[in-house]
Amino acid sequence: MLPRIFCLVSHSNDLTVLPGLYAAGVTGFQVRDKLLADRPLVELTRRVRHAVPQAMIVVNDRPDIALASGADGVHLGANDMPVAAARRLAPGLLIGATCRDRDGVRCVAQAGADYAGFGPIFTSTSKPGLPAALGLAAVSNASGVLPLIGIGGVGPANAGEVIAAGAYGVAAISGIWDAVDPCAGAARLAAEVACAATPAVGAPLGVGA
Repeated sequence: MLPRIFCLVSHSNDLTVLPGLYAAGVTGFQVRDKLLADRPLVELTRRVRHAVPQAMIVVNDRPDIALASGADGVHLGANDMPVAAARRLAPGLLIGATCRDRDGVRCVAQAGADYAGFGPIFTSTSKPGLPAALGLAAVSNASGVLPLIGIGGVGPANAGEVIAAGAYGVAAISGIWDAVDPCAGAARLAAEVACAATPAVGAPLGVGA
């Protein structure tokens, strides 16, 4: 089942916190680390898998790393391997793709993506060079093609709005890791998402509430 909440993870995060995040309701983890070479990136992904074996683990950008580390999926950005090529390389992986409008979602759906990472929805400082925030209206306009995972400035205070606008789930970075107590922050985030979520009709991968 596609997680309602993904937490992004890098080598700078405390992996001992991951089981607590999972217990709080975070069932997806996306390994995103631009600084690591291939071997340590494989090792980091394996450590994440070991810390939360029941969770869904997705690797950013790299289908090869996802396969080598035993991850469940890969998330592809606009400049990464094309979705169709990744699907041919790894037919069993969950594949997500970054999109910023409805046409983009349609394009990656036709290429074989399972979900779209949609954003940035709000202003975010977690990644340099991001485009302007898309806003909630863009989420509503793009919904209904693939499950949307809203990202960019998403936290407990606004996650419910993102779901209400039409997203299936959310991905969080600072909304979890910058909290004084990341597990408590994750629990608040999960509560907001659960409150706003409704069962997805006809979604792939057994997607639902």
